[in-house]
Order: sequence, then C-alpha cells, then structure tokens
Amino acid sequence: MGPTDGDMNPADAAIAEAVRPGIAMGRYGTGADAVAYLAGPGASFVTGTGMLAAGGLTA
Repeated sequence: MGPTDGDMNPADAAIAEAVRPGIAMGRYGTGADAVAYLAGPGASFVTGTGMLAAGGLTA
C-alpha cells in the first residue's frame, strides 16, 4: 500500500512533506479510499486478487 494516513504514518508528519511530491495523487490515501472502491460497482468483478493501492507512488 502506498502512503496511507494513519496512527503510524500520519499525513501531517514532518516526513510527509518529503514523500508527498512522489505520490501521483498528491495526497496520502485513507482507508475510506479503498473501501469506497471495493464497495462500489466498479469492483463488482474483482475476486481473489491482491491489489496495490499506491496512489501512483509506484507508477
């Protein structure tokens, strides 16, 4: 998973300013980002797969 805002990796930490320019989406992800996709109609054909949610960090 790419940079995701959370207790151990807060989006407002000092290191976040250095990391953020490397993220294509320009922001840290949230748990809600993943849930919104997986619960939506776009994911209705997704089964049994591992997904990398990196916000463009690995692009």
